[in-house]
Amino acid sequence: MKRIILSITALFYLSTGLAQETVIRKHRLTDEITEKISVLKSDKATRQGLYQAVNEKNIAIASGNFENDKKAGVWHYYNPKGHLLQNYDYTNKKLLFEAPEDTTSSLRYFVDKQLTDTDRTTKPVKAGGRYFGYLPYLSVFKLPKDLENINRMVSYAVVELLVSPGGRLADFKVHIFSGESYHRVFNMSTNMPNEEDKVFTPATLNGEPIGCRIMIRCWIDNYGGIMMP
Repeated sequence: MKRIILSITALFYLSTGLAQETVIRKHRLTDEITEKISVLKSDKATRQGLYQAVNEKNIAIASGNFENDKKAGVWHYYNPKGHLLQNYDYTNKKLLFEAPEDTTSSLRYFVDKQLTDTDRTTKPVKAGGRYFGYLPYLSVFKLPKDLENINRMVSYAVVELLVSPGGRLADFKVHIFSGESYHRVFNMSTNMPNEEDKVFTPATLNGEPIGCRIMIRCWIDNYGGIMMP
């Protein structure tokens, strides 16, 4: 019995010694959202363990876990009020839940085909949900200097994303509208910093993948950035 206890004790200390220590790193994702990322103490570039993104009201809009710097298991995504928008299983690359979308949504979807009453369609889906999943496209845009003084009260932005039938980001534009007639288009690079920001579950028409444009109406903030309501 003494030998068994000694063996168990030795295994406990061995596993403890092999466990990787982590620390929390904070990072501003946007002006309103802060990331809390568990990283290895020995290598702060490697994400390991719990991840959370919280807004200024300390409401989590994303939570999940990293394993060896990759998203693993089920992640949960919320809107700024804390309502669940999506559960996504990164280990099995599977959408588990997507909240219904109604007319109050900031997103609209368009296909280059005249639809009939009998057509069956599905919209494109972004891992990360309809709020957090689209933040990377908003965060790369800032108003140019010649538009910094634009009247925010009569101006807004529309982010336009083209998703190919293969589920890839094929085109990316930002439209700025102001007053009754001003409209300017900015062509953005589709070479996003993270590979996952180039990937969608494509729209379908009668069970077949089809290209689809996503239009996202946004506000222009005081810093020249854009954000969803």
